[in-house]
Amino acid sequence: MIFGLDGVEVGLIIIFLCLFAGILSGFPVAFAIGGSAVIAFGIIAALDSAGLLIHEAVDTTSEAYRALVDSGVNPLIISKFRYPDLPTVAEHVFPGGWEQALDRNISFIVNRMNERVFAGQSIETLLAVLMFVLMGITLERSRIAEDLLTTMARVFGPLPGGLAVSIVVVGAFLAASTGIVGATVVTMGLLALPTMLRNNYSPELATGVIAASGTLGQIIPPSIVIVLLGTLAGDLYSAAQETRAQSVGCSDALTYLGQAAVVSVGTLFQAAILPGIMLAFLYAAYAFGFALLNPSKAPPVHGGSVGSEPVTRAEALTWFLFVPAGVIAGAILMTFVGLAGSQDITVDTFSDAGQTASLRTNVSEQCKKAMIELHGQEAWDRAVAEQAAIDAAGGVDTGHKLSPEEIEAARAEKIANAAPIGTGVLTMFTLLALVLVLARGVSPSSDPRPLLIGAGGVVLGLLVDAFLISPVTTPGTTTVLLAVPMLLTLYGCRYAAKILGRNDLLRVVFPPLVLIVAVLGSILGGITNPTPAAALGAGGAIMLAAYRKLQDQNRSGKIIIQAAFAILIMILIGVNFDLRVGVVETLPEQWIAYVVAQGAYYYAIFGILYSCWVLWSMKVLPPIVRETAKVTSMVFTILIGSQLLNLVVISFGGEHYIQSFLRSFDQEWVVFLIVMLVLFLLGFVLDFLEIIYIVVPIVGPVIYGGTMDPKWVTIMIAVNLQTSFLTPPFGFALFYLRGVAPKEVTTGHIYRGIIPFVIIQVLGLALLWLFPEVVTIVPDLMPKG
Repeated sequence: MIFGLDGVEVGLIIIFLCLFAGILSGFPVAFAIGGSAVIAFGIIAALDSAGLLIHEAVDTTSEAYRALVDSGVNPLIISKFRYPDLPTVAEHVFPGGWEQALDRNISFIVNRMNERVFAGQSIETLLAVLMFVLMGITLERSRIAEDLLTTMARVFGPLPGGLAVSIVVVGAFLAASTGIVGATVVTMGLLALPTMLRNNYSPELATGVIAASGTLGQIIPPSIVIVLLGTLAGDLYSAAQETRAQSVGCSDALTYLGQAAVVSVGTLFQAAILPGIMLAFLYAAYAFGFALLNPSKAPPVHGGSVGSEPVTRAEALTWFLFVPAGVIAGAILMTFVGLAGSQDITVDTFSDAGQTASLRTNVSEQCKKAMIELHGQEAWDRAVAEQAAIDAAGGVDTGHKLSPEEIEAARAEKIANAAPIGTGVLTMFTLLALVLVLARGVSPSSDPRPLLIGAGGVVLGLLVDAFLISPVTTPGTTTVLLAVPMLLTLYGCRYAAKILGRNDLLRVVFPPLVLIVAVLGSILGGITNPTPAAALGAGGAIMLAAYRKLQDQNRSGKIIIQAAFAILIMILIGVNFDLRVGVVETLPEQWIAYVVAQGAYYYAIFGILYSCWVLWSMKVLPPIVRETAKVTSMVFTILIGSQLLNLVVISFGGEHYIQSFLRSFDQEWVVFLIVMLVLFLLGFVLDFLEIIYIVVPIVGPVIYGGTMDPKWVTIMIAVNLQTSFLTPPFGFALFYLRGVAPKEVTTGHIYRGIIPFVIIQVLGLALLWLFPEVVTIVPDLMPKG
C-alpha cells in the first residue's frame, strides 16, 4: 500500500491529479480529458504490476459474509464501509492483470462509442444540442440582445434599480432563446455594464446581476445542461430502479414501482420552468430591494417611452389587464361549461382494454413485503381488492374487434356528446382577439372601426362554429363556412399589427417570443420531442436573423414573412385535413388541401434557403456555422474523452468503490447532500460538461436508485452546477465577465457583487429541497405522451 491508502483510493487520486494537470496544461479540455485517461491508466497499471496497489476487498467466501447474506442483507450494500469487521482479502486492483483490463476497455470503447456517439438511442436527443447551439448563436448574432436591453431599460429604467431588473428580464429571455451561458454573460457584459456604470450604478450590483442573470441559461429551457443531463438521467434512473427492484425480489421496476421507470428530456424541460422563473424573480427582487435601501447606488433612469402615444392608467388597466383577462376567462369558462371542447369522433375498431389493478399483486412474498413497505398497506389492499373484482368479472378485457353496428353506435354517441365549438377554433379566435385588444391598448386614439370589424369576425366565427359546423362537417366545408369570419378577423388583425409595430417593446419582443413559444410549447405540450423542436428553433432563428439584417439595410423582408405564414398554413392544413391522398378514397377537398400544403412546404423551404443566402451574402452565416461547429465538436469530443476516463475508473473498481461508500449511509438524503457538495466543489475546477459526463455516471446509480423523484434530483443538480458557476473565486461566469469588463471594474468588485446572488442560489436550492412540488407540479399538469 502507498501511504496506507487502499489501492483503489490511490487509483482515484491518480485519476484526479492527471485530469487536473491535463486541464491546466493548456491543451483543449476536450483532448486533455482523453489524454489524462490514457496517462492515468498507464500509471495505475505500472504501479499495480509492481505490486504497489493492493485493494482490501470483502472476502465473499467467509462465514461472516455468508451469514449476513443468509440473514436477508442485500449483497449490494455489503461493503467494508458499512461492515468494517468483515474479513477482507488483499488483491490487485486489476485482478486479471492490466492486459485483461485494457482488452476489456477497448471492447467497451467500441460498444460505448457505437451506443452513445454513432447509433445509440441517445444520439437523436444529443442532436438537439447542435440545433439549440445553432439557434442560440444565430440569435446572438442578430442583435436581439442589444435591442432587448435597450427596450427593457426604457421600460424598467424609471423604477429604483430598474436597469438591474431589466438585466434579469433580458437574461431570462436570452436563456430561453439561446441556452448558452458563456455567450449570454459576455453579451450582456459588453452591452449593459458600461451603460449601468455611466448611470452611476454600483459596480458590485452591476457585475453581480449580469453574471447571475447570464447563468439562467443553465436552468431555463431550452438548456443544453438539461439536454445533456437528461440523456444520462433517463438511462441511469431506468437501470438503477431495475437493480433496486431485483434486489428486493421483484421481477422488474414496473412491478415494484407501479409505473414505468422513465424520465425524458422533455419532462425535465417541464420540470425546469418554475425553478428558472423562481430564480429570476429572486434576482429581480434583490435588485429592487437593494435600490430601495441604496438609492444612490441604483438610481432610476428615464430613457423615454416605448409606445407611440401616451396611455392613461385607466386605459392601460382596461386594455392590458381587464379585457385580456376577460377574454381568456371567457374561453376557459366556455370549455368548463361544455360549450367548447374536442370534436374528435374517431372510433377505434377495437374496444378499449379493461382497467388493470393499480399494482401487480401476483408477486413473490419477498416482493410483496417490499411493495407494501414502499406503497403502504392501504395501497396494497386496494390493489388486491381491484384484482379480486377483475378476476370475479372474468379477468381483464384485453379488447375485441367491434362490429359495424357497435362502431356506428359509438360514433353516434361521440357526435351527440361533442361540444358545439371546437377547441382549435376557440383557441385560434381567442389569440386573434387578444391581438385586437392589445392594439387598442397601445393606441387608444386610433380609429377603432377596423378593430371592431375584427372583433365582429371573432364573434361571428364562434357562432358559425356553434350553429353551422358539426363534428361530421368535412374540413373543406368548415373552411368555406369560416372563411368570411376569418377574413373579417384578419382584416382587423392586419390593422392591429400596424399599430403594434409602432410599439418598440412589442416590436422587439414579439418575434423572438413567438419563436420561444413555438419551440418550448411543442415540447412542454407533449406535441414533439426536443430534437424536432430544436430544428424548428434553428430554422426560425435563421429566418429571424435574416429579417433583422434586411431591416437594418432598409430592404424588404416580405419573402421571409411569407415563408413564416407558409409554415403556419402548412401546420393548420396538417391539423385539419387528412393528407394521406391515394391511400383510401380521396375527396376533392383533400387533394386541394394536399396541393396547398405541398406548395406551402416548398415555399417555406425556399424562405429558409433565402434566409441562409441573405446571411451568407452579409458574411453572417459563415461565422455562425463555424462557431456552432466548434461548440458542438467540443461537446461530442468531451463526451468521448469522458467515456475513456469512466472506463478507466471502472476498470480498476473505482466506480464500485465510490458507490459502496455512498451506499454505506442509511439516510438517502445524507447521500444526496454528499453528492451535491462534491459536485459543487468540482464545479470550481471542472466545467458542467466534464461533471455531467464524468461524475454523474459514477454517482448516478446511487442517487437515482432510491425513492427520490428523478426530475427533482436532476433539476437540483442543474441548479447546484449553476451555483458553482457563480461562486468565487473559481466561478466560470466570473471569468467570462472579467474578460469583457472595463478597467475600472476590478475583480474585487465582481467577487463582492456576486456573493448576494450566490446566497440567493443557496436559498433557491433550499426552497426546492423543502418544496419539491415547485419542480414536479408542471410535469404533473402537462399532457403525457
